[in-house]
Amino acid sequence: MARFLTSSIGKKFIQSVSGAFLIVFLLLHATINFFSVIDSFTGKFGAAAADDRLFSAGDGLFKLGCDFMSTPIITIMVPVLALGFVIHIIYGGYLTWCNIKARGGVKRYEVPSKAASDSWSANNMLVLGIVVLGVLCFHMTHFWAKMQLLEFMGEEAANDPYLLLVATFRHWWVLAIYLVWFGALLLHLTHGFWSMFQTIGWNNKIWFGRLKVIGIVVAGIIVLMFVAVAVNSFVEANWVHPEMLAAI
Repeated sequence: MARFLTSSIGKKFIQSVSGAFLIVFLLLHATINFFSVIDSFTGKFGAAAADDRLFSAGDGLFKLGCDFMSTPIITIMVPVLALGFVIHIIYGGYLTWCNIKARGGVKRYEVPSKAASDSWSANNMLVLGIVVLGVLCFHMTHFWAKMQLLEFMGEEAANDPYLLLVATFRHWWVLAIYLVWFGALLLHLTHGFWSMFQTIGWNNKIWFGRLKVIGIVVAGIIVLMFVAVAVNSFVEANWVHPEMLAAI
């Protein structure tokens, strides 16, 4: 087992498994955030009880989703997610460095492959990863640091997630940064999804095409939900519920 994990295939396998875990988390995260868009159409955007109890009566769907993310099991999973993310970054950078070193230059692949010739995103996964990581740190200062981190440390966290949304996306330039981030995330996920299966041997002509389509659909759904949340929050902050900004 140790020999397998230290081999080239083993490292790629670890990279794939950690990537799969993150895709599942992103899908869950995007779904819960998309609840805020649904709340806008049902008139429940901003409906959050002032108490500290979870799942209060009258709360909007997004607030209930955030309460779910505050449950003990999810709070415990945060360090696990962080570890998986760190592993994904380390192995991604290490594998890229090994490939560059093996080629003696800046080319990303040791041998010609479908990934190398398939798309721009396939040849620039490291660049896309750096963009995703950079804006992720920016994102965490807006939400995670004010909610899950405080809860994990046993301190009082922000109780109104709607307020955090409008406070974050009220400026057009913040929205623009997030849209660029979502674009990079789309390209990263689109290639990463089918590459994950390619690592375990699903790279024949039939499955290669199918996995590319499935990857585009999955990545598209995740990113479109994130985009909808950001744009909807910008509209809510500037035109629908600008009075919420008075509480900031």
